[in-house]
Amino acid sequence: MIGGNLIKDIIKEERPRETLLKKGETYLSDSELLAILINNGTRDKSAITLAREIIETSDGIRNLSNITVEELSKIKGIGLAKACRIISALELGRRVSVASEMQKFKISSPQDIGNVYMEELRYKKKEIFRVVLLNTKNVIIGSKDISEGSLNASIVHPREVFLEAIKKSANKMILMHNHPSGDPTPSSEDINITKRLISAGQIVGIEILDHVIIGDGSFYSFKENGQI
Repeated sequence: MIGGNLIKDIIKEERPRETLLKKGETYLSDSELLAILINNGTRDKSAITLAREIIETSDGIRNLSNITVEELSKIKGIGLAKACRIISALELGRRVSVASEMQKFKISSPQDIGNVYMEELRYKKKEIFRVVLLNTKNVIIGSKDISEGSLNASIVHPREVFLEAIKKSANKMILMHNHPSGDPTPSSEDINITKRLISAGQIVGIEILDHVIIGDGSFYSFKENGQI
């Protein structure tokens, strides 16, 4: 037999979705937002009750980002599927936040590029060639991965490099790629590609400020070494 409080909570499970659709997500409480992710409860616990337990286990919403799949799975009614869904949503939220903050970041030196991208690229097993797009004040307005694999002129084509910059009305650009070997010293191909893209940038009116090669804990700046 289901108790009155549980019946009320089961009815409430439908309300967060209705509220979100009618009023927007800002009208939902922390537990209601989490309940939507949980989707459904158990025979003894509603989704909202489970959500409250998760927040209590985390010692508040502020610490929820530190919870693990193992900790979630210990809560009765939260299986691996629900735990993975919650962790994925938390990680997605973190990445959106990082990307949002990154787009407000002003680049004033090659070290800034190293600070922003080093940890992401230093352990990659393949070379990633990326363009970082800047406005007139050198603030990052976007980035785009152009190629993956060993760099050569055929896959790093000026058309692909400048397409995203033109779309976003970028005024300046920084070229960047990683060396999986850990040694950021530029190859002859790196130098040739840089020269080619600088020439293309002059034609389309987009200045290339630097080409930064990310190694394992170190980087190489074409600008700092007088090659741009």
